[in-house]
Amino acid sequence: MSSSPPGAVRPFATFVLSAAEPSQFPAPSVKEVAFIGRSNVGKSSLLNSLVGARVAFVSRTPGRTRTVSFFDVRIGSSKGPVELRLADLPGYGYAKVSKSTAREWPRFVEPYLAEREGLALCVVLVDASIPPQESDLAMVQRLRQVGRSVLVAATKSDRLPRSKVLSTMRALADYLGEEPLAVSSTTGDGLPELWRRVVTACGAGRRRAADDRKD
Repeated sequence: MSSSPPGAVRPFATFVLSAAEPSQFPAPSVKEVAFIGRSNVGKSSLLNSLVGARVAFVSRTPGRTRTVSFFDVRIGSSKGPVELRLADLPGYGYAKVSKSTAREWPRFVEPYLAEREGLALCVVLVDASIPPQESDLAMVQRLRQVGRSVLVAATKSDRLPRSKVLSTMRALADYLGEEPLAVSSTTGDGLPELWRRVVTACGAGRRRAADDRKD
């Protein structure tokens, strides 16, 4: 396993299962963070970079995934307790996906987003290298409707000239109503802060921090 994002306690992520329907979801034994975004936004690549291992499958054909994949995360030691879980949701909004697949997406994912116990944070990934998309706004609005905490992560920020990063983030914030975090799985930019927010949302690492204070 490669190193974790700088400034973060090293995570150890392991694949749990891929669920094709809600009845297959693992029991909600720990807090969970969902990663969701348009197909081809770089979701799996970002997840792999975030945990420092190739746990999420990077498809060469965007929009084909029809399962929710779950990954248990231990912090600091591969033999420690599971402290949080990551969920990789199917992508949406890809033009080349068949109409039948597109219709199945909301029916499959809605129960997870609306009813999943222990879902502490939804990380909505948007592509910083293209204009704001209506499908991303619809997703953010839907998550608000069902009372979910939302973090917008703007992927592929490394493709922007440095002079345009700030203005692009402002445009996304105005459009989506959420302050985005610029991230890149290529350069690692923004990953330490993203990981910090994931851990904070799940309340993970508190036991370790308490033990460190005792020492």
